[in-house]
Amino acid sequence: MTQHYLSVTQVAQKLGITTAAVSNYKLPEPDVMIGKTRGWSETTIDQWNASRPGRGVGGGRPRKTNKD
Repeated sequence: MTQHYLSVTQVAQKLGITTAAVSNYKLPEPDVMIGKTRGWSETTIDQWNASRPGRGVGGGRPRKTNKD
């Protein structure tokens, strides 16, 4: 049975972000290495993505307030 793994480009497409933005993420350890190419199963990426903190967690940049 052939196993399919996601490349960095496919991970970016799955997450709806650019390939360059993936480099800013701390991805889980790859499930497979082929030479220097990393590969993840869809299950690994789905579980990792579900466990990531939501947007804005940890404070982040304060919101602008309108001063009248």
